[in-house]
Amino acid sequence: MSALALALSFRRLVDESAALRLLRAEHAPVIAALLTQHLGSPGARMSADDLYELVDADLEVLRDHFTLPQTARAYCDDWRAAGFLVRRPAPEARGETIELSPDAVVALRVVGQLDSPRSTITQSRLINLAQAVRQLAVDTDPDVSRRLTALRAERDRIDEQIARVTSGEVDVLEEREAHERLSDVLLQARDLPGDFAGVRARFEQLNHELRTRILESDGAGDVLDDVFRGVDLIETSDEGQTFSAFSSLIRDPERSSALDSDLAAVLDREFVHALSPDARRALRSLVRDLKRGSREVHGVLTEFARGLRRYVYSQEFQRDRALRDALHTALAAAVPASRSTKPYAAVERELELSSLPFSSVGELAVHDPSDFDTGATLPTAEAGTVDLEALAAIARESEIDFAELIDNVNRVLAEVSEASVADVLLAQPASQGLASIIGLLSLAMAHGEVRPDATESVSWNGVDGVAREADVVAHVFTGRIG
Repeated sequence: MSALALALSFRRLVDESAALRLLRAEHAPVIAALLTQHLGSPGARMSADDLYELVDADLEVLRDHFTLPQTARAYCDDWRAAGFLVRRPAPEARGETIELSPDAVVALRVVGQLDSPRSTITQSRLINLAQAVRQLAVDTDPDVSRRLTALRAERDRIDEQIARVTSGEVDVLEEREAHERLSDVLLQARDLPGDFAGVRARFEQLNHELRTRILESDGAGDVLDDVFRGVDLIETSDEGQTFSAFSSLIRDPERSSALDSDLAAVLDREFVHALSPDARRALRSLVRDLKRGSREVHGVLTEFARGLRRYVYSQEFQRDRALRDALHTALAAAVPASRSTKPYAAVERELELSSLPFSSVGELAVHDPSDFDTGATLPTAEAGTVDLEALAAIARESEIDFAELIDNVNRVLAEVSEASVADVLLAQPASQGLASIIGLLSLAMAHGEVRPDATESVSWNGVDGVAREADVVAHVFTGRIG
């Protein structure tokens, strides 16, 4: 390709790729950090409300170092529109879940590789490459004699190893080589979430392409014929066959059990103890992650296949074709009309709009009659005569009668120049019990003196008629209370 063709191709890639869009975003460090923290683990999927809550908590800390004026919900909506996040309906509950898009996984993988670069020129990688090429050459060779020669050579090599081990000669990998091979395994394991997301995205694209081909084929068409004959077009595609082969391997009990046993044996080796906890955890959960990713993608594959079959058998595509034809007819008529009529010109036509308001399904709420139940009807009370003495008694039970206490203090002070609370009680007993004592003490604090170096004894009768007594700091009234 020429430089111009490459430049145009790369420009289209830069414009359309969400991975490059994330890497050149204004807040790329913040976006990468938040998405890695909450959705970076293999197969991570989180309810929208939980993600909003976690991101809001992180934003409170990040705002000390970055300018982040929006809320978590607003940022997540922007990231979903930019292609960083994928929102799906929750399968087991009301609401939605959010996960990384395939492009976001790729972008985060690039950021991780730049942050923690690893050498790709290793002996183990070269050995794996040579073995893969050798095996490919043998498996694709149609010549029987050459294949037999290769198999016999492999058998001789294995027999020689068996003989050496039988004689007690065991060649154990050095720790450096073991770390190299284990690092290659971890690199491939780290790429699995992106691979699964890419396969899922490819199936979504294939489903869209097949539906488009059904709409655009006016005749019977190969796609319709295959669907009516029961052919699963998505599973029989190249991508579907490749994934089905992978899925059958990982779901094979014998193979998965053998892989589990091998991983358990590796984790028991001494050199593994030098790995980080995250690396050991990735090895321990490798088979589970493979099965979970395979199960999710297989569920998407089955859902798309059933949806495509239902789309054809229910004749929904006929309705969509009619709508497409109507739109094409309207557009064809609009092109010549646009030369003589402006879009804002009056057309002397009255269009009746739907009276049904458009709103979100999430706004609907179940009608609960108990919310509008006001209870039993209150009976009408008969009018009666107010007893002022009863009302006064109720008031005295709930309030301190300060007017009575002020009169008592002024009567005592009319005869002496100063009087303590005990002197007032001696002349006028506490009619409200402890409430009268508290009232006199508060009046003395406001209109008299408190003498902390002296104490006095006060007494009163409680509601139960029992006499009580207490020692308090001396509170003295020095003048009349106005």
